[in-house]
Amino acid sequence: MFTGIIEGMGTITGVRPAGEAKAIAVTADFELEATRIGDSIAVNGACLTVTALEGRRFTADVSPETLSRTTFAAVKTGERVNLERALRLSDRLDGHLVSGHVDGLAELKSSERAANAIILRFSAPPELTRYMITKGSVAVDGISLTINGCDDEGFTVSIIPHTAKLTTIGLKGVGARFNIETDLIGKYVERFLQRGQKPAPAKASGIDMEFLARSGFLDR
Repeated sequence: MFTGIIEGMGTITGVRPAGEAKAIAVTADFELEATRIGDSIAVNGACLTVTALEGRRFTADVSPETLSRTTFAAVKTGERVNLERALRLSDRLDGHLVSGHVDGLAELKSSERAANAIILRFSAPPELTRYMITKGSVAVDGISLTINGCDDEGFTVSIIPHTAKLTTIGLKGVGARFNIETDLIGKYVERFLQRGQKPAPAKASGIDMEFLARSGFLDR
């Protein structure tokens, strides 16, 4: 589990085909202290497992499923990526709950400045926008962002210069594609509704106006 608060960036330093899958090597800009083989790291929002580790450089396998849903299908050596190691239970949850399971892709359609903010408009398919609400959360290349507005064709977010400087979102231009993870809770709610499940009826508490009056809380 992640928060969408990016620890830092890294660089893709190796890409190796492995049948229908790929293995990628990433060199982080920061120290990976306490990271071990088998740990999870979100790379541009996709949860990957560390299979080899040497200093700041780690290797991870990318499955066919991940390739089909993310920008890793076209990943190249030299690309900059956002990195976040898994959440610890003692950490502050500054962003929102992010699983690292990318749902699909969105394309950046426009970028405009508004005072100290940058307004980004993305196009996205209905299977993604159906889980979006205004002022809800979305992970864009692993970055936790608040949705300013959304419709069936896409959504808008606002970022500050700090976010643009510390993540890859400030390096990509109009036409670039981004990994998108929609709201985790929304997907579960939809699933429950599709199954026709209803919450169990609340048990009667036995507290009513007559009980309150008998107990001296109300004047008869």
